[in-house]
Amino acid sequence: MIPKRVLFILVFLVSIAAKASFILLPMDENTQKNHLKAYGITFWCLEKNYKASWLLNYRGGSFLLPDAPEIRKECQIRGVSFEVLSDSEEAQILNEIASPSQNMESVILEKAPRIAVYTPKGKQLWDDAVTLVLTYAEIPFTPIYDEEVLTDQLVLYDWLHLHHEDFTGQYGKFFGSYRNVPWYIEDKKNAEELAVKLGFTKVSEEKGAVAKKIRDFVVGGGFMFAMCSATDSFDIALAADGVDICESMFDGDPSAANYQSQMNYGNTFAFKDFTLERSPEKYEFSDIDMTEKRRIPMDKDYFTLMEFSAKWDPIPSMLCQNHTQLVKGFMGQTTSFDAALVKSNILTMGSCELNGEARYIHGQKGKGMFTFYGGHDPEDFQHQVGEAPTVLDLHPNSPGYRLILNNVLFPAAKKKKQKT
Repeated sequence: MIPKRVLFILVFLVSIAAKASFILLPMDENTQKNHLKAYGITFWCLEKNYKASWLLNYRGGSFLLPDAPEIRKECQIRGVSFEVLSDSEEAQILNEIASPSQNMESVILEKAPRIAVYTPKGKQLWDDAVTLVLTYAEIPFTPIYDEEVLTDQLVLYDWLHLHHEDFTGQYGKFFGSYRNVPWYIEDKKNAEELAVKLGFTKVSEEKGAVAKKIRDFVVGGGFMFAMCSATDSFDIALAADGVDICESMFDGDPSAANYQSQMNYGNTFAFKDFTLERSPEKYEFSDIDMTEKRRIPMDKDYFTLMEFSAKWDPIPSMLCQNHTQLVKGFMGQTTSFDAALVKSNILTMGSCELNGEARYIHGQKGKGMFTFYGGHDPEDFQHQVGEAPTVLDLHPNSPGYRLILNNVLFPAAKKKKQKT
């Protein structure tokens, strides 16, 4: 018969071995109640200097956190599903992930990135999907605009977001439909006043200078994420550096003769050989965008996320983490990108091959990186000017919004030398 004292010691040792030491935020389809807020919990932990790991391709890209009462409480408050793991259970998961036969990887997250969102002062008629999801996930960010960019304040941030923007100085190409509407007149007036205040004679020149500052931010090691019209208008502004592509209703004088032939595609981040839309009446910048070339009914509009090797290509693997590979499509001023006009060194991470379009692309510029994501709002198929913003409480498990948050969290990853 085992003495009571020895039995007590054995029970104590077993309890220590089984002690909960870790929290898993599962990100698979059926377990996680709120995928979007799970990113916010992970970001919050990094801000609190807790260690965190991103388990690529393990149950939809789960997060591994230390077990602490305040983390459990925060998960409960925000409605995020979590599982408590013992040391042995955590070791078993990491051993499974480390196996060469598994397309998985554990990536250490080190520090919460400093986030800036490029957005004009005051309320706009359209919402910004990134601002919406950052607010919903409770991830802090700082709004900045042209004045901050041109005074070199981007150095204060690790991550910059651009959304429904026009870096060409054509006021979003809204002239055809909205030239006599008060908000358009007011926006144009405000943009012209800001340009003069910042020392420029034209809005197009000022926006071009902003685009080049953002380019320098990326080249210097920053991460840029752009959606909707910020994607193609940014590249067009870089290609048209020093060339007047604006008609007189935008800048008071005619465009340069034969400006198409003066485009410098070597300046762009992602696109090549595109043809600009000359008509000021048309709500389109160039043939990069696939909006008018699409022949896909709404119920069949999906794009597929590419699968990458988590161990060999962790960066695109991080950016594609999801609980499904099939993401429903959504429109925007720039809905998607003509695959034939995407540069060969750019990685396509999401595409609709049925329509020959890229939806989600990634590249490197200098020491930094960028991601372009076509469309305006992942949970609003065809968002119209002036419509109410999407209520994300109705879409807490949105795969399309998860792609945005992958990009938000990606700069927190401990940098490894790429194997390819």
